[in-house]
Amino acid sequence: MKMIDMFKTFAAEEDGAVTVDWVVLTAAIVGLGLAVMLSVRGATEGLATKISNKIMTMDAK
Repeated sequence: MKMIDMFKTFAAEEDGAVTVDWVVLTAAIVGLGLAVMLSVRGATEGLATKISNKIMTMDAK
């Protein structure tokens, strides 16, 4: 009888489900952040190179 009560209590708990939801949402946010970073990285490197070249060619005053 005690084992059945423990199973009922375990089945009624919702804390684990909330934790799983947060883990999935966090993983999605991290994945989206990485995707954005990878897509912007090339353009950022190109712009940094252009700025560096422009600064190098400027006359010191």
